[in-house]
Amino acid sequence: MTITRPVRNLAVRAADSLLRLIVLLHVLMAASLVVALLSISNARAAEGTDCGGSNILTGLERTDPVRLAALRHEADEVPNGKGLFWKIERQGLAPSWLLGTMHVADPRVLAMPHGAADAFAEARTVVVESDEIIDEKKAATAILMRPDLTMFAGDKTIDDFLKPEDRSRLESGLKQRGISLPLVAKMKPWMIASFVALPACEFSRKAAGASFLDKKLAEDAVEQGKTLKGLETLVEQLSAMDSLPVELHLQALIETLALGKTIDDVMATTTDLYVSGETGMIMPMMKSVSEQVSSGDFGYAEFEQRIIIDRNKTMAVRAEPILKEGNAFMAVGALHLPGNEGLVELLRQQGFTVTRVN
Repeated sequence: MTITRPVRNLAVRAADSLLRLIVLLHVLMAASLVVALLSISNARAAEGTDCGGSNILTGLERTDPVRLAALRHEADEVPNGKGLFWKIERQGLAPSWLLGTMHVADPRVLAMPHGAADAFAEARTVVVESDEIIDEKKAATAILMRPDLTMFAGDKTIDDFLKPEDRSRLESGLKQRGISLPLVAKMKPWMIASFVALPACEFSRKAAGASFLDKKLAEDAVEQGKTLKGLETLVEQLSAMDSLPVELHLQALIETLALGKTIDDVMATTTDLYVSGETGMIMPMMKSVSEQVSSGDFGYAEFEQRIIIDRNKTMAVRAEPILKEGNAFMAVGALHLPGNEGLVELLRQQGFTVTRVN
C-alpha cells in the first residue's frame, strides 16, 4: 500500500501526542493522536490559542451537588489518587523520582510541581514512556513500517463496519468539523478520533513549536547530557490501541463527535484536575461525561485493561533495573500512577518505598 503524504504527516505528529492523551480522554474511547491531514491541522491551528471550555465539576457544584459528592467519594477511594510527584527510595541507592505528566503543551502543565525541576536537574538518567518522541523521523519511520496499525488493509474501509444510521451520524459529525468521510475512510476509527478529540489550542501550540511535557523533558535530558531511556516503543503503544475491536473504536468515534463542544470542557476539567494533583478524580469525571452520550456498554473494562493496566505492568518491569541504579527521573502519564495496579503500587511491590512529595 502506498503511504500518502497526509499519512506521513500523521505519523510524524503521532510522535508528539502518542497514547497518553488517549488515556486522559479515555472516556471518549478514542485515540488522541494528532490530526491526520496537515492542511486540516493548519486550519485548526489558525482558530486560536485560547482553549476555552468550562470546568464540568464546577458546573455540577451548582446543578447537581449530589452527583458531584458521589464522584468525589469515588475519587477518594482510588489508592494514590492524589499527587503528581513521588520520591522512590531503596536502602543503599540514591533516590529516584516519579512524575505524572499530561501530554499537552499547556503552560500550567509545563511548569511542573514544586521540587520536580530541581530533581530533574540532579538526575543522571531520565526515563519517559518512549524515547522515540525526540526524533520525529525515527518515529515516523517506525510507524510507517506498520501501516496495518493505522490504516485498513486492501480494499477495506471504515464503510465496511458502518450501519446505515451510523454512517449518517459519522458523516454529519465529521462534516461539521470540515472533514470529508471519503477522505479519511481508509484510516482506522481511532486515527480519525485523534483529530476531533484534540482542542484547537493544542494544534496552535504545536504549530508554534511547543513541546508537550514529556517531550520537553526528553529534549532537555539530551541537551544536558543525561542518559535518556524509554519504557515502550511507539509501535508497542500503537499495537495496544489497535488490539481493541474496531467496533469499539467506531462507537467511540461516533460518540466523541456527539459530545461536540463538551470535549473542550472535558479537556479543561482534566487539566484543572491534573494541575491540582487530583488524578483520582479524572476517571470518575470522564465516565460521568461518557454516560451522557453512550448508548450502551462502552467496553471500558477491556480498554482499561489493555491501555492502562497491561502497560503499567510492562513499564514497571522495564523501570525496575533503571531504578535499581538510583538517581533517575521517570515521567509517565499521570493516569498510570493511581490505583491498585498503578505504577506507584507496582513499584512498592518491587521493594521500593514510594512517597508522595507534593
